[in-house]
Amino acid sequence: MNDSRLLKISKFLSKHLRHKPADIGIKLASGGWVEINQLLTACAKNKFPITRQELQLVVESNDKQRFSFDSTGTLIRANQGHSVEVDLQLEPVVPPDVLYHGTAKQSVESILQTGLSKMSRHHVHLSKDIATAKNVGARHGKPIVFAVNAAAMHQAGYIFYCSDNGVWLVDNVPPEYLQII
Repeated sequence: MNDSRLLKISKFLSKHLRHKPADIGIKLASGGWVEINQLLTACAKNKFPITRQELQLVVESNDKQRFSFDSTGTLIRANQGHSVEVDLQLEPVVPPDVLYHGTAKQSVESILQTGLSKMSRHHVHLSKDIATAKNVGARHGKPIVFAVNAAAMHQAGYIFYCSDNGVWLVDNVPPEYLQII
């Protein structure tokens, strides 16, 4: 199977497992899970058939590990990034002292004034390393990376989560916890 097909499947799954499940007739259960058979049937009905083998390959090979199967191998979900209401059943975790956020240069002034907000998502997404944050920021132009003083935020009562694929999540980051690096 070619990379182009895998990319199309990944984008289709991202759209429908994170943002518009109802568009293909599925409903996300608690934790964001959906039965694999239900998903594959819905995809076929919506003129985008995916085989079980293709689905397996996308989950295993996605560089950002956007999706995961449950322990039984019968359910699938997007690990984070949802804009639809869903309880991902994440437990609060003590964050590393410093996390990172990549953004485009044109967003810097606004972020310095108001901090990072989740916008249409459930959480602000943070990375544990600078390279990942740079890659995220580069999607929207020249990347700028902010260091986030996660230790101070945690001490101040902010709650952090870490998704299955290692993305750190928090409701917001006030400007006083940010520094451009």
